[in-house]
Amino acid sequence: MSDNMKPVHMFVTSWCPYCKQALSWMKELRTEDPKYTDVDIKIIDEERQPEIAKKYDYYYVPTYFVGDTKIHEGVPTKEIVKKVFDDSLK
Repeated sequence: MSDNMKPVHMFVTSWCPYCKQALSWMKELRTEDPKYTDVDIKIIDEERQPEIAKKYDYYYVPTYFVGDTKIHEGVPTKEIVKKVFDDSLK
C-alpha cells in the first residue's frame, strides 16, 4: 500500500442486493485493472459490527468512505465504485 493511498470503508448488510452488486463490480474492476487490487477495502457488515458502523454518519447501504470522506451512499453504479477506487489511489 502506498503512503498516500487512503483506506476505503464499505458498509453493507447481508441482505442488501445493492451491496452484492457493488461487491461484484469491485471484483470486476480489479480483474479489468490490476492497479485496483492495491485498494485497501475494509468491508463492515453493520449488523455484525455495529460498534464500528455507529462511528460513521450514513443511513443507506452500501456506503463508501475514502479516508474520513463519504463518497457514496445508497444504490451504486459501476462508475461510482470506480470513482471510490480512484479516490483511494489519489
